Amino acid sequence: MFFEPPSAQEESARPPKPGLPGWYAPPAEETGTVMVSDLVLARTPDVAITVPTIQAFSTGCLMNVNIALRRRTRPADGFRALQMAVFPHMSTGAGAGRLPDDLLRFGVRFADGTKATTVGQRFEPPPREPPPGPRLSWLLGGISQRSGDEDAGIIAVGLWLWPSPPMETFELAVEWPVGGVELSFAELDGSAIAAAARRSVPYWPDSTPSE
Repeated sequence: MFFEPPSAQEESARPPKPGLPGWYAPPAEETGTVMVSDLVLARTPDVAITVPTIQAFSTGCLMNVNIALRRRTRPADGFRALQMAVFPHMSTGAGAGRLPDDLLRFGVRFADGTKATTVGQRFEPPPREPPPGPRLSWLLGGISQRSGDEDAGIIAVGLWLWPSPPMETFELAVEWPVGGVELSFAELDGSAIAAAARRSVPYWPDSTPSE
C-alpha cells in the first residue's frame, strides 16, 4: 500500500481540538428558542435585508439574517461581485479613514449608547479568553435555495450577539454602500429575547454542559 493510514498510537497522540468559546458562537448543547420577528432591516430596488427569526440562548442571541439580491440592470459580473461582497472576507481593503463601500456591516446599539459591530472581525481561530462585551460575531451561512428567477437569490447569515442583550429596547443597524443600503436602524425587544432564552433547553438534559 502506497498511502498508509497513521497508526492507532499516532491517532491517539493527537490533542483534541478545542471547541469554539461561548462568546464566539451559540452553545452546541442548547436548542435555543426561536422567535419570529419578520423584521425588514433595509430594502432597495436590488437588495432586501431581513431578520425572519431570532434564536435566544442562555448566553446570547442569534439573529438569522436573509440578504435577498436581484440583478435587474446590473451586468452579470457586477451581480456576481455584489453576491460575493456579502461575505466580509471578500471585501476590498479600506481607504485612509474610511470603510470600503463593498463591506456589509452590522451593529447593535443599546439604550446607554454601548455598541458592537462586525467591522474588523477576523475569520481565524478565536482566542480562549473572552473579549469585553458586547460582541457581535458574523457567522457565515450559505446560499438559501429558492425557486424562481436565476438572477435573484438569498444568502443566509447569522449574527451572534454575546452576552444576552439588556432587558430593554435596543437597535440593530446595517449599512452597505455598494448595495445602495444607507445606514438603517430597527428596534428589537431585549425583554422578549430574555423571556425566550428562559425557555431554551439542552438537547441532552442528562449531560453535563461543556465549559
